[in-house]
Amino acid sequence: MAPVDWLIVALYLLFALGVGLFFRRRAGQNIAQYFLSGRNLPWWVLGTSIVATMFAADTPLAVTGLVGNDGISGLWFVWNFAAAHLMATFFFARLWRRAGVITDVELVELRYSGRPAQVLRGFRSVWEGVVLNCIIMGWVILAMVKILDVLLQLDLVTARLGIDHLIDGRWFGILVCLVVAVVYTVLSGFWGVVVTDLVQFLLAMAGAIALAVIAVGDIGGIGELKLRLAEQYGEQTRGLLSFVPVMDGVSLPLVSFVALIGVNWWATRDAGGTSYMVQRMLAAKDEHHSFLGVLWFCFLHYVLRPWPWILVGLVSLVAFPGLEDKELGYPMAIVTYLPAGLLGLMVASMIAAFMSTIDTLLNWGASLVVNDLYKPFLRRDAPDRHYVVVARLGVVVLMVIGGITAYSMQSIRGAWELFFGMTVGIGGVYVMRWWWWRVNAWSEIAAWISTAVVYIGLHFFMPDIVFGWHLIWTAGVSTACWVLVTLLTRPTDETKLMAFYRRIRPNSPWWGPIAARSEVTPAGSGWADVVGWLAGLVFIYAGLFGVGKLVLGWWASGIAYLTVATAAGYVIVRWGVGAGRGLPANG
Repeated sequence: MAPVDWLIVALYLLFALGVGLFFRRRAGQNIAQYFLSGRNLPWWVLGTSIVATMFAADTPLAVTGLVGNDGISGLWFVWNFAAAHLMATFFFARLWRRAGVITDVELVELRYSGRPAQVLRGFRSVWEGVVLNCIIMGWVILAMVKILDVLLQLDLVTARLGIDHLIDGRWFGILVCLVVAVVYTVLSGFWGVVVTDLVQFLLAMAGAIALAVIAVGDIGGIGELKLRLAEQYGEQTRGLLSFVPVMDGVSLPLVSFVALIGVNWWATRDAGGTSYMVQRMLAAKDEHHSFLGVLWFCFLHYVLRPWPWILVGLVSLVAFPGLEDKELGYPMAIVTYLPAGLLGLMVASMIAAFMSTIDTLLNWGASLVVNDLYKPFLRRDAPDRHYVVVARLGVVVLMVIGGITAYSMQSIRGAWELFFGMTVGIGGVYVMRWWWWRVNAWSEIAAWISTAVVYIGLHFFMPDIVFGWHLIWTAGVSTACWVLVTLLTRPTDETKLMAFYRRIRPNSPWWGPIAARSEVTPAGSGWADVVGWLAGLVFIYAGLFGVGKLVLGWWASGIAYLTVATAAGYVIVRWGVGAGRGLPANG
């Protein structure tokens, strides 16, 4: 890179450190400030922070790999989650804010009773906060290793510093990024995370758009890109450019497509809201900001964000046709097409994307370890500042474990499939715990255990099974197990159920006996939520396809899709946005 590129990268790293120093005193007051920024986030900050977190360094590489291997339809690996995230938006965002807890795992003891609830809370704090969290950090770090290996030639840097005999150049670059991310996360807590997320998202989107425009322009424009794809890939081009799988040509396997749109979106934990998304809901000013923030995230995440990466993925098929690791097409496009200055901006944007995810994962993971393991089981009545110190130590420990996990990984897509396979049976119980009074702590325990058993069994005894069948079998067996366990075990203590219902006020017919004795009116309108969710599906998918059609030069169909999206947007405003306005927030 040229000196100006290094200057841009250095300025960004200094900015991130400056944010940490600026917010360190406010974040150190108590754990509500450290993990939830005092529950005062407006919707636009909340939603942008979520999408920045999901915009990691791995994402453009994974998208490029999916496009290279399965065509545009391979993105249903990601797009299916729109249904889950919209469900979390319309049905659960307001309920989470109403709960007033600090973490999503804390809901366990608000909803369930007895020893099983305590065991479940402790188990989930370790399993989700450490194990699954570090798997995510692992693939994010792995992606950054791939990028730095192509872009920066860090082996030369370590050689000049005289430390090449101590550390590999790629891992030296990762270590620098991690140290900066950890420093401002440790110092500033959630305040530093959300403030840097805003800048990181803008910087990352600017870099992605610049690369897409320049790369497509160098090919000769969209028309020339489609022509060269046809010349090089012949009949496979139809599958490459199709938004849904086709029977012939390159595309996502049909069984995987069916599993993703029919099973995966509701069977994974995202449907009921979880992890760092819930952390943002809990940090919102009130229920309405929680709802609007997640809706804003869905729009940015699905409609606007993916197309620059998809274009670069298509360009890489033309520019680097013999590339064995399709994921490397993205960093190779950066090196090939960007001039000095823009190259520095792009590298800074990738570092920003990397850090925006790592800081959230570190802060959220520490919140589970402190709030749901250390505080309730090890030291219950310590001063607030003591828990902040423990949280900061937890951030450092999680960083080390995440780095070790990354060292053992080979493929980003493989890590994604591992993660989805280990969580695909959880979504049903995460949804029904809000809607059905009969769900208890044993239900969740059964869902987690059965998911792990089925995943391990399929992995060892049917290693060649198509990923789609893997999802279907795991979700089906796990759902059957947790429903059966629910019916065979005692329900949650009625006093606990009554307190939960009075606090949350879920609008569900399956709370019948509890609702009848609670003497409170359910909040919101169930039908308005259903209409809003259905309109949201039309809005997001029509908007996604409309923008894609326009980007690829199919103007008539693009305008038609966007017209449908506009109509669906009106329905959302009319029926969905106003449904929860004016309700008081708890916490």
